[in-house]
Amino acid sequence: MSEIICDICPHHCHIQEGKTGMCRARTNRHGINACANYGRITSLAMDPIEKKPFADFYPGSMILSAGSYGCNLACPFCQNAMISMADEQSADYQEISPDQLAEIILSQRDNLGIAFTYNEPMISWEYIRDTAKLLKGTDKKVVLVTNGCVTKNVLKELMPYTDAMNIDLKGDAAFYHELHGEYQTVKDTIAYCYDQCHVEVTTLIIPGKNDSIAFIETEAKWLASLDTSIVLHLSRYFLRYQYQIRETDPHTILSLCTAAKKYLKYVYPGNI
Repeated sequence: MSEIICDICPHHCHIQEGKTGMCRARTNRHGINACANYGRITSLAMDPIEKKPFADFYPGSMILSAGSYGCNLACPFCQNAMISMADEQSADYQEISPDQLAEIILSQRDNLGIAFTYNEPMISWEYIRDTAKLLKGTDKKVVLVTNGCVTKNVLKELMPYTDAMNIDLKGDAAFYHELHGEYQTVKDTIAYCYDQCHVEVTTLIIPGKNDSIAFIETEAKWLASLDTSIVLHLSRYFLRYQYQIRETDPHTILSLCTAAKKYLKYVYPGNI
């Protein structure tokens, strides 16, 4: 039985024929690394662009948001665990081809475009590419909301079609170990993308995990070394999924925003 090594993210899962990797969305199909959730949409809704969140990308606009199932991280505080931790058997989805999705997007006059979000979109990069190609040359924008744990070969495929990204920077290297992610890969993603499309960064502030002034100053200083105009969102955590940690005090968010503003021009509090 043939085995493949997935090259989509740093896990490099060894996948047997007919099985899926950790993300539950990459499968070994006769020796080919295939997208198992291609066109399988679990959520489709119009959202304010600020909800993604974006503060400096067409503010006041509405955008069609689409998500599938699966994720290549295992965040115990996930806000969308019902789909991000789901697989083919447990997810409730509808099949929407790139042509069908593009038709929906183009038919909506007051729609900015498409945001691939809710679960981790990069594990379905082929579906993003195929849809985005159909929107190239139109006035519709393509937006990715991602954890950033993706290899550069995927980014190279998507950057020609991507107008904006919101990338999570969740914590330090130790915190990423808990989440089954890779801190350096996320930083590499931000560094690679920030001058190729509009990039904003989000950190969900969780008490006892990433809520220290020292961490936020280190994060802000590093982002500023790329560009002091990169937008940083510091969002308030609420009880979700497996974590039983108390919700973040709004005053903590505000004080961390003040610390980050020593290095960055644009820092926004979220969920307060």
